[in-house]
Amino acid sequence: MTTPDIAARRVLGACAVLTAGALTLTACSGDAGNDGGKDSEKTSAAKIAISAADGSTGASINNTGVKVSDGRLTEVRMTVAKTGDAVPGSLSANGGSWKPKEQLERGTKYKIAATAKDADGRVAAAGSTFTTVTPAHSFVGTYTPDNGTTVGVGMPVSFTFDKAIEDRKAVQSHITVTSSSGQKVVGHWFGAQRLDFRPETYWKTGSKVTMKIDLDGVEGANGVHGVQQKTVRFTVGRSQVSTVDVDTQTMTVVRGGETLRTVPISSGSPQHTTYNGQMVISEKARQTRMNGSTVGYGGEYDIADVPNAMRLTSSGTFIHGNYWYSKSYPPFGRAGTSHGCIGLQDIRGAQSSTPAKWFFDNSLVGDVVVVKNSPDRTVAADNGLNGWNMPWSEWQAGSAL
Repeated sequence: MTTPDIAARRVLGACAVLTAGALTLTACSGDAGNDGGKDSEKTSAAKIAISAADGSTGASINNTGVKVSDGRLTEVRMTVAKTGDAVPGSLSANGGSWKPKEQLERGTKYKIAATAKDADGRVAAAGSTFTTVTPAHSFVGTYTPDNGTTVGVGMPVSFTFDKAIEDRKAVQSHITVTSSSGQKVVGHWFGAQRLDFRPETYWKTGSKVTMKIDLDGVEGANGVHGVQQKTVRFTVGRSQVSTVDVDTQTMTVVRGGETLRTVPISSGSPQHTTYNGQMVISEKARQTRMNGSTVGYGGEYDIADVPNAMRLTSSGTFIHGNYWYSKSYPPFGRAGTSHGCIGLQDIRGAQSSTPAKWFFDNSLVGDVVVVKNSPDRTVAADNGLNGWNMPWSEWQAGSAL
């Protein structure tokens, strides 16, 4: 039988309280021989909150961390549960919070142990073992352009998601694109996995464009959440628009309203015509391989070292140097002989002073190449970064907001 006296002398060594979304643990201790333990029985005022609750799954890879109220963190140790490898982190200047220095890995179990002290030096401790969201239950978007780049005036912002997005409104509302030019920027969905942003007309030169991605935890489909949270900034360079006239087999390069140069070209042949329309340079390669079998032409060509190549469509249209142009053909500027690409005079090796090298050296990703007077149709807006071929009203209609 326990008497009230004995029960009064019993003390609690540790007490834990689990709250929704965070683990809070305070420590208390006492000494029955010290004036009834009134002072020492007080719990620490410091309250530690770990953003990922103990035993939880689906934790954020971006926003997992530790905070304390009414105290200062004295130690935080985070490890990969399987290997014991330490996860580097940083403590705020006031000791009120701690977070990992790098983004966590998806589908990985981690452990956090934290201690803190209140103003009277009493210690609180907390711990959590949790697993981050798995790739199967999360989505990411690859995007262009990259942070810190300078691009041409035609460069859209383009996202391709690795999962089909069902709640397009939720996802689009957590991506904002703004420009220092003040131009209105609108998103347009091409199917369930691609979202592009552009203004009504080409970007104004010198604009600073900011893209804020706040998708961490956003549910894009049933049980599938975003894991991205970052800000991307890029600069719009000078305006350069080059016009290819298939009738005259020439290309006129205009920068800032002034003609830099007109060069002879070879467009697609009558059997393999070149698309009409506004096409944006999406990538550049000083030298690349072109194999007809990858774009539906069988074994008609396979050239390992195509020089000064710039992609215009995802289906395989390039503007590039051509060193193999047969002497049996008319000179450049007389006839179209390609399989749909735009050829410029070049020599093997890509390093000579040729029209192709000159154009490559004077072009940016995001510059516009306009093709006119071709017997082919206008290129599709989603074939490459070519949304400029869609009327503004139709573009706006494709927004989820």
